[in-house]
Amino acid sequence: MASLRELWEAAAGAGMPVGDWVCREEAKRTATDAEQLRRRMRGMWRIFHESAAEGIADADKTPSGLTGGDAQRMTRYTPQFLGEAAWRAATNGMAVSEANAKMRRIVACPTAGSCGILPAVLLTLESRLDVPEDDFIRALFTAGAVGDIIAENAMIAGAVGGCQAECGTAIAMAAAAGVEVCGGTTRQMDDALALGLKNVLGLVCDPIGGLVEVPCVKRNAFHAVHALVAIELALAGVHSVVPGDEVIGAMAQIGRMMPKSLRERSEAGLATTPTGCVYARKIQGRRARHPLAEKDAEPHDV
Repeated sequence: MASLRELWEAAAGAGMPVGDWVCREEAKRTATDAEQLRRRMRGMWRIFHESAAEGIADADKTPSGLTGGDAQRMTRYTPQFLGEAAWRAATNGMAVSEANAKMRRIVACPTAGSCGILPAVLLTLESRLDVPEDDFIRALFTAGAVGDIIAENAMIAGAVGGCQAECGTAIAMAAAAGVEVCGGTTRQMDDALALGLKNVLGLVCDPIGGLVEVPCVKRNAFHAVHALVAIELALAGVHSVVPGDEVIGAMAQIGRMMPKSLRERSEAGLATTPTGCVYARKIQGRRARHPLAEKDAEPHDV
């Protein structure tokens, strides 16, 4: 499928929900039984649950010392300003990403660096909606199709287009999938993913020490909530002035223009702050190149 517009129109023309149409076409393309594909997707749905639960249960720090234990910490705190759904999404987004940083099993959706966003959103919807599991399985096919279209027309790797490609694509996938679970239209799905994606355009990939931990883990928490906002706006009838396909095109353009130093190379941004350089030396066993890194400062607790 070359574009979102073609995807929406094909599903509508077949009189099918988007996820069901995607499953059917994938079965044809791979000469695989559709029910077998659904079983595989149910396996991924189970991994969503497992990685979120394991991320919360394991409060240990990662080997780098950069992350770990924050998801569990969030479960012990009563939020003062966020509602239950937003807090749950943020907690699960961080939990799955922490699980990834500890080498536990996750689903890269679309990447390991953004693995918490889609699970966090759908697990939050599961806790709020009285809908069958099949609705979430269907939505996962929709999410996969959206991710595939973005990969074909732009990029999904931080090394190619910055974190807008990783977290941005995950937001778009979660937004479209979430709207489908909620019974929204394809126009609302397009609006939701466009609204979510265009608000992270230009987001750089600047991981400390080259690890998928800082700022990646906490970004998953923030952007899970971001995706929920996009879903709510679209369901409320708020439209994106720029359609989804054009937002994807803008992301591709920005990704190509982004300096290489801000594309997962840890050569700029947070990675080369004085604190970032101290951690980089600790992690990589070499001196990071930054003029301010010569100071005898100890990193604070991140």
